Amino acid sequence: MNRTRIAAAGVVLALSVAFGAGIYIGVSERLQNIASAAQVTIPGTGISFGTPDAQPDKVDFTELWQVWNLLNDNFVQTHASNTIPTDKEKLYGIIAGLTDSYKDPYTVFLPPTDAKQFNEDIAGSFGGVGMELGARDGSLTVVSPLKGTPAAAADIRSGDIILAIDDKAAEHMAVDEAVKLIRGPVGTPVTITVKRAGAAQPLTIKIVRQTIQIPILKSYTQGGTYVIELYSFSENSVDLFRDALRQYFQSGSTKLVLDLRGNPGGYLDAAVQMASYFLPVGESVVSEDFGGKQTNVVHRSLGYNVFANKKLSLAILVDQGSASAAEILAGALQSHGIGKLVGTRTFGKGSVQQLIDLPDGAELKVTVAKWLTPDGKSISDGGLTPDIKADRTADDVKAGRDPQKEAANAWLATQ
Repeated sequence: MNRTRIAAAGVVLALSVAFGAGIYIGVSERLQNIASAAQVTIPGTGISFGTPDAQPDKVDFTELWQVWNLLNDNFVQTHASNTIPTDKEKLYGIIAGLTDSYKDPYTVFLPPTDAKQFNEDIAGSFGGVGMELGARDGSLTVVSPLKGTPAAAADIRSGDIILAIDDKAAEHMAVDEAVKLIRGPVGTPVTITVKRAGAAQPLTIKIVRQTIQIPILKSYTQGGTYVIELYSFSENSVDLFRDALRQYFQSGSTKLVLDLRGNPGGYLDAAVQMASYFLPVGESVVSEDFGGKQTNVVHRSLGYNVFANKKLSLAILVDQGSASAAEILAGALQSHGIGKLVGTRTFGKGSVQQLIDLPDGAELKVTVAKWLTPDGKSISDGGLTPDIKADRTADDVKAGRDPQKEAANAWLATQ
């Protein structure tokens, strides 16, 4: 399998998918060559590393072996919570520490158990609470609660900073570790403490885990304007999006609102195909910038271009919960002047991860590129800026008001 999945923040917490970072499942030839480099075995352990000849700087591992032996010879277990790791567990700890040294929240080593969990997650149905997490300014942050899930019902909001999961501090926790803590048997509770902008004190929210099915799309006519609310970029979202566009044409409207608020992302291919309904063949949808390590890749429109020679006034609603594939689609339509972005700045999840199989079922998820919009803007650099800025407060939500949609309709009325 060699599909690209985008994970807006990293891993869907709730827990499902790795939405939000383009994730390549499969290994490129270049990375395969690295993974199969020559090996050296630690005496007495049977554990192998790549030889110093495989390292660009001829790294001296003497200090590592010294610490290994010092721990073996001197560590005494004093509490039940202490563990004496196996040699394999020590190796995993070394690899995890090396990975962490890159200070990238989306570059993660997955031991076999975690790798198995990750691959179950991307199947799309899972037990959890229904929200996506990402890392922002060093803090574990809610990208978006998924519509119709326990997290949404419990009033988890985009931008909430996770301070604790049950009784474990979590503000600076890795996304993958938080995923493991929040997941659990269906019907069991998890308590999440959040810091919320505008709230004087942290909020403690108890949520009961459920089996999560990711919602995809809803469409309807409202006051002469056709509205498509797109919640995720899943495997069958393109077919649903095509059907919604067919209904749009049947409605006779020339005004369209594409609502991407709270959409944490999904498959790259879905974003490219949806953009292709608006763009001529060959137009750039998004580029992958590999930082000079390999040739950049431009993903181009397939040229469905169903609006050619037709009047279209398009407003695209976005907020800080719009991430990854949602940002790719919105950025492409904004860059090509197809529609106006209305709302608030998006999340800014614009990196690509490669998922590499390692021995014993372990995996490495490593950032290999960043996404650029057709006009060359890095999505990771603060997200997308709306053309028409409009906020929607918690009080607005409680009162059933939607100033962002009102701003979109006001602009559409002038077209």
